[in-house]
Amino acid sequence: MSTLAVELHPQAVNVEFTSVAIVVELADGRTLSAPLIWFPLLSSASAEQLANWQLLGDGEGIHWPDLDEDLSVAGLLAGTHRTSLAQ
Repeated sequence: MSTLAVELHPQAVNVEFTSVAIVVELADGRTLSAPLIWFPLLSSASAEQLANWQLLGDGEGIHWPDLDEDLSVAGLLAGTHRTSLAQ
């Protein structure tokens, strides 16, 4: 029996947005999406602010300097999110 290797350090290579979701392309070919409502700062940001993102490390995180917001790719894969600014 064969098993698939689990990527322990998933890396983003691109970030895009739809009107309702963040879409992250990973280096291993997977595409991950999550609802923007999970991330209040991102969901209320302008298109220009969303487009101004940077990869952190080797793609383990995503940073929006205009918003002072950071997301980890591992956290996105795990489904962790903030649903209010108070958290």
